[in-house]
Amino acid sequence: MNLTTPINCQVKGTVQCPGDKSISQRVLMIGAFMNQDMKVDGFLHGEDPISTMNALNQIGAAITVNDNGSVQIPKRDFIFCNCDEPLDLGNSGTGLRLMLGFTSGLGLNLSFCGDESLSSRPMDRVLNPLTEMGADINSSNGKLPIKISSSKLTKKYSYELPVASAQVKSSILLAGLASGSVVEIIEPVQTRDHTERMLKNFGANIEIAKKDGKNIIRLGSSNHLSAKNYTVVGDISSAAFLIVAALISNSPGLEITNVGMNPSRTGVLRALEKMGANIEIKNQRLESGEPCADLEVKQSRLKGVELSGEIIPNIIDEIPIISIAAAFADGKTIICDASELRVKESDRLKAVSDGFETLGVKHQNFEDGMTIMGNPHTLQPEEPIFIESHGDHRIAMSFLIAGLRCSQSITVKDCKNIFTSFPNFIELISSIGYKLEK
Repeated sequence: MNLTTPINCQVKGTVQCPGDKSISQRVLMIGAFMNQDMKVDGFLHGEDPISTMNALNQIGAAITVNDNGSVQIPKRDFIFCNCDEPLDLGNSGTGLRLMLGFTSGLGLNLSFCGDESLSSRPMDRVLNPLTEMGADINSSNGKLPIKISSSKLTKKYSYELPVASAQVKSSILLAGLASGSVVEIIEPVQTRDHTERMLKNFGANIEIAKKDGKNIIRLGSSNHLSAKNYTVVGDISSAAFLIVAALISNSPGLEITNVGMNPSRTGVLRALEKMGANIEIKNQRLESGEPCADLEVKQSRLKGVELSGEIIPNIIDEIPIISIAAAFADGKTIICDASELRVKESDRLKAVSDGFETLGVKHQNFEDGMTIMGNPHTLQPEEPIFIESHGDHRIAMSFLIAGLRCSQSITVKDCKNIFTSFPNFIELISSIGYKLEK
């Protein structure tokens, strides 16, 4: 499916942020583990969370979706079971990495598969610590297909992350939770902490401390979790596309409601505000242990900045759309320390660079980032533009947003991947004045 942008548009109005993908997948696993009746509202019905739901149901979770879209996780007569058929996680790297830890802790016999993109992505950063914990795992040189065999994990495990990664951290925590092991994780910098917050919300014995500038998370062996209905807050990664759309289209104003404001995820706001974005945070509150708020984005003149160091793990998923903002900022933006982008759904540094080459945006791509020479003027190509998505939802959406500042239409090829994380992107963006054509 290709999508084509209109020209001479701006976005305005009020829109609700879609549910957070990371939280949606985590609450399914922890909810199923508790084996108590609970309801989940605000769940993101994207392909990635649905893949995780289907995988959990293959091992006996019996999760269902009500007519109104809420998710029901029931109490069952048994906990979980082995499955002869591979658990297919589709395109979901988060789902796969977290399920590997969770099911290793359960001591099940299972195998995992995924689509072509997921099958090409390295999983060693999760497989190595899980193997150290005692999991019996076989893989294809660190990639899918992956098979786990029933094993007992060590009763006490400590691991220092060589690279900051919320997915690796969460995989180990879920392995510890499922196996009843004491787990200590040391991370060099704060990464997104949805798993820790969710475990605490349900009553887990979890402690977080700081030592020598590092973050230390400790999960005890005795965890008596108590289920309660849960509401998923909006995904700030999805909100980032809407925010940048308002900023580069010189919008008279866009309000985005129910945006998750977890401090480990709000780096994108800090980065954009550093660039000069006028973003007002309103109605701050807590929802199921997660902070959220409404955002009002106002017309702003952006400037180039340098983004590197500790903020990068916090904005790693948003760098493609931040790069679009930088392309229309005044001056040079430098992004460093982002080599992890080369092993995402695509090599995102190369994918952004390829798109910029097509659009005529001056830039330089290097091993762990890029330099972008911004220009606040509208792009003036001589004919319509065609850009490859590289099978990556964030690349596809980023360059569709770029169409707001292009005098010709931009057609992004192969946009079906958008439905993995932002299933109502087309309808939502249309509702605020930017009608994409299929």
